[in-house]
Amino acid sequence: MQLDDDNTNFNIEILPIESVDIPDEFTLGEVYPITVTYERPSNCHVFREFYYAKHNNERTVAVVNNVFEQNDCVDLTDTTLTATFDFQVTSNGSYIFKFWQGKDENDEDIYLEIEVPVTN
Repeated sequence: MQLDDDNTNFNIEILPIESVDIPDEFTLGEVYPITVTYERPSNCHVFREFYYAKHNNERTVAVVNNVFEQNDCVDLTDTTLTATFDFQVTSNGSYIFKFWQGKDENDEDIYLEIEVPVTN
């Protein structure tokens, strides 16, 4: 099925990450898959990309979906999906990953923070 970009309307939505599969430690120079699990709210939500921001040894990660504006969208329950990205270890020390998990009652971002040490 091919979508006609001129007639397809969609919004972009960041979805909370439920859990993460990440190694306990990294080796310098290696590449590791990191898999996140998230809930798909409707059949109109489609994975777009990862939001990925670097600041020193800190990495902030979130799942970005396209949400297509259609009249026949169906809300989904218990529809867990996974998405994976490859992470290349380029420095010593440790990395701190901040996986976005939504907002709290004060509209502040909530993160699952995981520190992964780098071994040689």
